[in-house]
Amino acid sequence: MQLAPLTFKSIRARPVVLKLKRPVVARIATIPEWPLILIDLFTEEGIVGRSYLEPYTIKTMRYLISALQDFGEMLKGRRVAPAELYDHARKSLHFVGYQGQSMIAVSGLDMAAWDALAKAAGVPLCVLLGGSVGPVKAYNSNGLWLQPPEILASDAITLRDEGGFSGLKLRLGRDRARDDLAAIEAIRKAIGEDMELMADFNQGLNFADALQRCHMLDDAGLAWIEEPIVYDNLDGYVQLAAQIKTPIQIGENFYGPRDLYTALQRKACDLVMPDFMRIGGVTGWLRAAAIAGAAGVPMSTHLYPEVAAHVMRVTETAHWLEWQDWADPVLQQPYEIRGGLFHIPDVPGVGLEWNEDAVAAHMADL
Repeated sequence: MQLAPLTFKSIRARPVVLKLKRPVVARIATIPEWPLILIDLFTEEGIVGRSYLEPYTIKTMRYLISALQDFGEMLKGRRVAPAELYDHARKSLHFVGYQGQSMIAVSGLDMAAWDALAKAAGVPLCVLLGGSVGPVKAYNSNGLWLQPPEILASDAITLRDEGGFSGLKLRLGRDRARDDLAAIEAIRKAIGEDMELMADFNQGLNFADALQRCHMLDDAGLAWIEEPIVYDNLDGYVQLAAQIKTPIQIGENFYGPRDLYTALQRKACDLVMPDFMRIGGVTGWLRAAAIAGAAGVPMSTHLYPEVAAHVMRVTETAHWLEWQDWADPVLQQPYEIRGGLFHIPDVPGVGLEWNEDAVAAHMADL
């Protein structure tokens, strides 16, 4: 495959805020609006690489956009070589640390660079990475928040039928443990025993409560229990993973591949699910996937379903893709979900094109 050289010209980063159809209601936060930073990486050759970031809070966008604009000035005239841009951008922020917002900004740059490179080659990103276009197994993560059991039962049926899903994620962490059990029972009664159910506590418990509740859930038939305690309490996760029969899932807060390596080395989890804005975009994911593959640990995605689908096609221990449609309102052509599978379009790059009318309607004033 002949790769056309690309020269970095500039970056445009725009903040938009979208109203969520189903607001996030978790143990640690309620989020009715979803912020996105839309990134366009312009090249001298006319190819535009695109990506987005989902920084959870609106005010955070101000700092990330400034960092991205700084990258645009710093990288002007360089060749678009994602691994080199990744390292150069990270090192430019070395003195304020490689984690946190530094890594998030680098990840947005990296995903856009890979999109540009695949577009220049005229192939989908998964093909550029050595894979092929095809479907990816997905579960629906669009709902089942901390709501009453009767609402959850109805929502579970709707969420299942949105794309013929065979897996759904629910959130746990109610004030009373028995109310979490009631939520699971209501969903199971509505959709049956064959559906895979993933449970996420969103880091909402202290260790003592987590130990008690995870033991209570061990016979609930869950596919995994996700982040019951704060993400950086690896000592706690080591104990939970050793004592709980249900697989423990962590990883959305891994800042770079080394965090994933450390967690696996310490046996702090059974499953991993890196987030693209924290693991380091496509470059960080590929490096992390090699580690998970060598360890034989199943690897799922967190958010960013479009770029996630492409890298899952080349991930040795690919497990589940987490599907949300939260960015769909600003996309010209959202990906298709059918039969519980996320279908990659056979177009160059990742397949992200902005709906500029929607972007203009949802632009945020920072």
